[in-house]
Amino acid sequence: MPDLLVELLSEEIPARIQGFAAQELRKNMLSFLAEQGLSEITATAFSTPRRLTLFMTGLPEKSDDFIEERKGPRVDAPQKALDGFLRSVNLELDQLNVKRDGNVDKYFASIKTPGRISTQIVTEALEKTIRTFPWPKSMRWGMSSLRWVRPLKGILCIFIRDAEHQVIDLQIDGIRSSSRTTGHRFMAPDYFSVKDFEDYKLKLRNAFVILDNRERSEIILNDAKNLAFANGLDFINDDALLEEVSGLVEWPVTLLGKVDNEFLDLPSEVLRASMKEHQKFFSLKNPKTKKIESFITVANIESADNGATILEGNQKVLYARLSDAKFFWENDLRLIQKDGLDTWLQKLKNVTFHNKLGSQADKILRISALTKKLVGPLACDGEAAVNGANICKSDLISDMVYEFPELQGVMGRYYAISSGYSDSVAKVCEEHYGPKGPNDPVPTALTSVAVALADKLDTLLGFWIIDEKPTSSKDPFALRRAALGVIRIILENDLELDLVELLNDHLEDLSEYGNKPDAVSELMVFIRDRFRIYLRDKNIRYDVVEACLEVGNAGNLNLIAKRIDALINLLKSDEAEDFLQGFKRANNILAKAEQKDGVEYSYGANGKYMEVDPEKELFKALTKQHSIVEEAVSNEDFPKAILAISKLRKPIDNFFEFVQVNSDNDIVKRNRLNLLGQIRTTCNLVADLSKIEGQSS
Repeated sequence: MPDLLVELLSEEIPARIQGFAAQELRKNMLSFLAEQGLSEITATAFSTPRRLTLFMTGLPEKSDDFIEERKGPRVDAPQKALDGFLRSVNLELDQLNVKRDGNVDKYFASIKTPGRISTQIVTEALEKTIRTFPWPKSMRWGMSSLRWVRPLKGILCIFIRDAEHQVIDLQIDGIRSSSRTTGHRFMAPDYFSVKDFEDYKLKLRNAFVILDNRERSEIILNDAKNLAFANGLDFINDDALLEEVSGLVEWPVTLLGKVDNEFLDLPSEVLRASMKEHQKFFSLKNPKTKKIESFITVANIESADNGATILEGNQKVLYARLSDAKFFWENDLRLIQKDGLDTWLQKLKNVTFHNKLGSQADKILRISALTKKLVGPLACDGEAAVNGANICKSDLISDMVYEFPELQGVMGRYYAISSGYSDSVAKVCEEHYGPKGPNDPVPTALTSVAVALADKLDTLLGFWIIDEKPTSSKDPFALRRAALGVIRIILENDLELDLVELLNDHLEDLSEYGNKPDAVSELMVFIRDRFRIYLRDKNIRYDVVEACLEVGNAGNLNLIAKRIDALINLLKSDEAEDFLQGFKRANNILAKAEQKDGVEYSYGANGKYMEVDPEKELFKALTKQHSIVEEAVSNEDFPKAILAISKLRKPIDNFFEFVQVNSDNDIVKRNRLNLLGQIRTTCNLVADLSKIEGQSS
């Protein structure tokens, strides 16, 4: 089957959207082709700073014929209605079929639409794709009506059959398609023709263009690590920067530069941030001094002087940037040494956290109050935690954080140490922001944990109080991230906290901003929803989560997680299916009887109304195992509790094999239903097993 090669050549595409654009090109072309009957096509998309490329294999020569059956009037309809239908389908009467439709016979027309050759369809699909491309931001240029992210310069579009290729004729705003493209802007600007995808890739490489972004990334990473190793330095990985830099060059050339000695005493985080943010440099650390002393820059050109001129220019710009950073750092330290952090803390009164939730100084007071409530349950150093809470936002006033917002917290640690605070207090300033993302580590020092939880819970409850919740499409205050942070901190630190009690306690501290009685219950619904998503991402069965989520203390996420782990282990056992069948049979009988009788059979059975051994044995087993389960749950030993309820399998099986619940004697019948109620009560101490799916009942 033929192949298709498309290249859209333009001015430089911003690095951050190249991957998105390549996948949109692939997705939209496949979608448009499928609409016209061309499917089961394999497509791969590529991007460089100047081009989007799409290679498709397995295109048919033409689309299949399409037969549409259209319903007409009844056979006894007036002639006028029939004539109108014949005109609409462009057929004669003898070309219609008669079929039964409900209780009447009707005319049906089979309308055949011949398939079209693929080149026609591709022409339409590519033009539609280009004209409707979903760029986040686009522009027009000259007299063109086309909108593109940057001016479009060329369209390569060839249909490849065996050893031959055919240019698919297409013209958009004066740009006509061809089989020609160009290489590197400076090192190989001449145009050349290509005949297939392999020829295209090879000629691009010979023209100093590496088409595959992943390959460019690998070259940059390997060359950077080799340069670092050869100079006795450690390369500091930065995946986000690597992704960005690989989108800035078509022909990556790595160069090693030096950081001027006068900047070596700057905090390493400041050096990294400045070099990354402004220059897109990778940092290299001297393993002996532990300082960042060099950098890697990636050029887009090979030069006769091996990059010396490029490096010289880069180092001049870097010197200016680092001079600014050094000024900010020294000025911040001078102010701290003069007045301590008190001046900055006072200035926080003029920094708005949210117009309905007060200033950053107000937020610090709330964080501090909630931290005091957490130090007991966490058994942490209360003085260090509260001191950390009191100064955790102070660096927001600093020049350094104003220039590099991503360094908030990091600079707080440095400034706290410079102000004479202990390392544990300083660490609170840095770690209380964590985790900043789903893969970011959570704080583990309990003083930091206390303030991190206080900060996030105050934020969540505050926005629920003022009714500023996330919507399906918007979350401007990153409340989902805050909730996930609370969940991860609790679970990964194995913390026993009752969030409901804690949040209700904190309501009073937020009373001046609003009075919403349902705020805590509504917020807990949101947190549990995020908890569900967190567990789903861990590949934990949805029904297992639902079975445990509302059992026991619903505000203690760690206990819920432990219940889930125990239930998962039960479901892995060989006896799981038989046990669950027995439980569900008991539960189904109970549900029907309770609905019919209008009562709940949860009072427990009475041994004196039992007639046969199997029900007596089940009663005895339930009495014994219920006590074990109750004690195990109280001690949070869920594996022991699960083991205890699993031992009910045999007595339950024997009961249903030899005992008829619906006895003619009403007293005996109700007693047996209460016995089944004991099964439910005992099992529900651990989890609501009725929510477990995938088992027959």
